[in-house]
Amino acid sequence: MKPSIWVKRIAFIIVLLAIWQGVYMSGYFPAIQFPPPTKVFQALVEGFADGTLVGALLASFKHLLIGLALAITLGTLIGVLLGKSRQADETAGMYLIAMQSIPSIVWVPLAIMLIGLNETAVIFVVVLGGTFVMALNVRTAIHSVPPEFIKAARTMGAKGLPLFFKVEVPASLPYYMSGIRLAWAFSWRALMAGELLSNGPGLGYSLRFAMDFAQMELVIGIIIIVGVIGSVVDQLVFSKLEKKVMRRWGLLK
Repeated sequence: MKPSIWVKRIAFIIVLLAIWQGVYMSGYFPAIQFPPPTKVFQALVEGFADGTLVGALLASFKHLLIGLALAITLGTLIGVLLGKSRQADETAGMYLIAMQSIPSIVWVPLAIMLIGLNETAVIFVVVLGGTFVMALNVRTAIHSVPPEFIKAARTMGAKGLPLFFKVEVPASLPYYMSGIRLAWAFSWRALMAGELLSNGPGLGYSLRFAMDFAQMELVIGIIIIVGVIGSVVDQLVFSKLEKKVMRRWGLLK
């Protein structure tokens, strides 16, 4: 990344902090409702120092890794089924977009009623949050394989599983990586929704705890942590993997 881009981004953050401080100093909002950046920073330092936020982060990543792995696996299987079976696509496929459009917070009451207020319910919500978007992208990836590739492989005797794994899977890999990136984003949102109404450890639970005790500086601090983690992981992990695969396949310069 060019140094000038970092300069612009740092300057943008400084401007935001200045506006934030200016709004606080205007006195329009009481300090208990709108704390200054210094108090938010202090709350974050204290939270990491006493281990509260560290434990919440570890618990959230544990929920995320388990839920995301299951979502990618289930989404891939569903997507392959819909992509390869016309009958399945014409029946169940039409409902996939409807399921994917349901906000993650809607699944929380169902998870609580079926499983209870525990970590399993949070993972359940994460799985539902990422599975359907993954399935949609896998189905699209299979449908996007150029027919010429398949015809050429068949003329050379390839069929069945060899045709699928040696031709269709490599050709659809760029779209598959995009699906994983989207599954991560949707699962991260679902995780926060699930933990917010759960009774277990995690950033969402810490956010609700801070809200219940009117610790607004900690509420804003956790919101910042959630946003920063989402952005950093996407840019440093999933975005780089996606671009690397797309360059390998000649889709990016």
